[in-house]
Amino acid sequence: MARTGGRRIPRADDGPLGSAVARARAGDEAAFGVVYRALHPMLLGYVRALVGGDDADDVTSDAWHDIVRDLHGFHGDGAAFRGWAATIARHRALDHLRRAGSRPRTTALEGAHVEQEAPDSAGVALENLSTARALDLIAALPRDQAEAVLLRVVLGLSGPAAAEVLGKRPGAVRTAAYRGLRRLAERIAGPGAEPGLPGDVRGGTGAGAAPAGEV
Repeated sequence: MARTGGRRIPRADDGPLGSAVARARAGDEAAFGVVYRALHPMLLGYVRALVGGDDADDVTSDAWHDIVRDLHGFHGDGAAFRGWAATIARHRALDHLRRAGSRPRTTALEGAHVEQEAPDSAGVALENLSTARALDLIAALPRDQAEAVLLRVVLGLSGPAAAEVLGKRPGAVRTAAYRGLRRLAERIAGPGAEPGLPGDVRGGTGAGAAPAGEV
């Protein structure tokens, strides 16, 4: 998972992913396999948080169908590809929900701004959980927070890129990610623990604590 702090830390696989995407566009099937293996777990986790576990596999397969169909028209690096693929997956998930007569959970977000960025230490705590457990915790968040955390932490998108996927302002996405990670940190800490971020970042002490001024 990529951490979310004041600036997105480029993922180590952005370069190889971008190279594999370029080769896949040229018809290299082995390269497409590299792309699929790198991105599928992230997209499946994102879709699962939107539509639930029963339908996530089918919806993600639909998204991959569209990705393959439109790959020739994509231009960009590995980071841009992750954002493009996430947009396609989100559209397929929302189409599925509309057909099923379901509505995503929403919370008032536009116009509410939190100046702090989503703290890195909460992302570190998620990295220490199993992937399945982390996704279960994220999926239990209000939908705007779940999507922001998934896009920022799991898919590693920058704030503006995540905002473009969601059709929201970057400040609104930062707010949702920050609130979502704080709520996750409280759940990870467990019952009876003082609410706060892992390592008590408010005081800047403890394992995983963020340096003063980062939160």
